[in-house]
Amino acid sequence: MPAAATPIGIAVVEDDGQYLVGVRGRNSPLAGRAEFPGGKCLPGETPRDCAVRECQEETGLAVVPIKRLLETQFEYEHRTVDLHFWICQPVDADSVAAEHRGFRWVEASLLASLNFPAGNAPVISLLTVK
Repeated sequence: MPAAATPIGIAVVEDDGQYLVGVRGRNSPLAGRAEFPGGKCLPGETPRDCAVRECQEETGLAVVPIKRLLETQFEYEHRTVDLHFWICQPVDADSVAAEHRGFRWVEASLLASLNFPAGNAPVISLLTVK
């Protein structure tokens, strides 16, 4: 019997037409790939709350979830994941810096040119539709 899919909460942080994007660390699965802030849900944690927590932990930026963007399941070699993407906005616009712990702001039109994992493709398509 295959293992249950791992729930992942992902914060797609938007501010003034730009999105907060980082690069996965070299010791993590899918190393070197572009990523939105996010990670595995803790036991009993909703994907929405996970996205907010992970964004704060990874970037230092507090965000508020605005709406669920997409839920999708994807099977990688190392794990099957349930990806829960949430559009989020910074809590305080004045706290939006140029960089947050290795994350940077990227124009929507450039997202498709970045090396995101395959499981992110549907979201990148949604964000870059004109």
